[in-house]
Amino acid sequence: MKIDPRIRGFICTTAHPVGCAMNVHLQVQYVKKNGPIASPAKRVLVLGCSTGYGLASRIVSTFACGADTIGVSFEKEPTETKTATAGWYNNRAFENEAKAAGKKAITIDADAFSFETKANVVAAIKEHLGQVDLVIYSMAAPVRTDPKTGVTYRSAIKPLGGKAKIKNLNTDKGEIFDAEMEPATPEETAATVKVMGGEDWELWIDALAEGGVLAPNFLTLDYTYLGSEMTWPIYWKATLGEAKKDVDRAAAAIRAKRGKAAARVVALKAVVTQASAAIPLVTLYGAVLIKVMNEMSLGEGCIEQIDRLFRTRLWKADAPPLDEDMRVRLDDWELSDKVQTEMRRRWPLLTTETLPELGDLPGFRSEFLKLFGFGLAGVDYSADVDPRIVPAIA
Repeated sequence: MKIDPRIRGFICTTAHPVGCAMNVHLQVQYVKKNGPIASPAKRVLVLGCSTGYGLASRIVSTFACGADTIGVSFEKEPTETKTATAGWYNNRAFENEAKAAGKKAITIDADAFSFETKANVVAAIKEHLGQVDLVIYSMAAPVRTDPKTGVTYRSAIKPLGGKAKIKNLNTDKGEIFDAEMEPATPEETAATVKVMGGEDWELWIDALAEGGVLAPNFLTLDYTYLGSEMTWPIYWKATLGEAKKDVDRAAAAIRAKRGKAAARVVALKAVVTQASAAIPLVTLYGAVLIKVMNEMSLGEGCIEQIDRLFRTRLWKADAPPLDEDMRVRLDDWELSDKVQTEMRRRWPLLTTETLPELGDLPGFRSEFLKLFGFGLAGVDYSADVDPRIVPAIA
């Protein structure tokens, strides 16, 4: 069948198996080109491994650090007539690349929030890796069922305390418009913390520790985004920010329980991901940020960010110090004075008419489509493909 992108709102309902394989291959080639990384992490668990920063972490772990990996994600398989999710294709493509490199790559497609999945992952670690040196938590789900109570919670992207007037972007039409968002209720805020806070990260570390599969000097990372003042009304000073603050709380709790160097929150930059594309205001901010940072030769996507994290922060004696909340900061380029000064200059000037000059909507759209395997050089999108097969890219 011929597979074309089908966009509905902020999601693409199709994915291209060859395109996804090419996207993974190009990331692997980028990491290989940068050379090996001296890392003690040779056995790595990535929770939320199929896209974005999680996928990039698995790629860097294997192809720069020489690690064997286990990845966990919740994806939809393909049928003869329907495509899988992009993450399913990414996982298979990564497995092909890792196998060719002689590295173990075990992927478990399951609900990472459940106790059953945690038990199955512990068993898989015992069977294939023995223990893990590095645990990366990179989950981005809108819904979570508490495994202790069976109650299902849904996150809400809303401001706190009062209505928020924001500048927003219709990415399909390229139109900028003003929007007003209603504030979250206390119940919505609490639910967002339940879904996107640090509780599940803590449960994972407890399960791994109780299963005896954490190496003595293990490190666990949880990725976060803090953002700039322009995004705070809908991010840091909103329901999402409350969830992110709970991740900081969880990191401190894990360190208190497991050792002062055991857990770190890593603040990363704004990039185009399936999750970020759903957040009002952030899409417009991202379209402008892409142009500003590229003009300053500071542009980074997920693979560039994680490669820099592993190379310059995690195991380097001369790495920049942690911030006051004990976070590792990889959003330093985005939040630098020169980038934010230019962002603040452009922000009040943004209109539908000025967007082509001040931002890069085509670049934003291109990065979005690549997440689903579309728009990559070297892929024949006119060809008939079997949606059940992910080819190995030479």
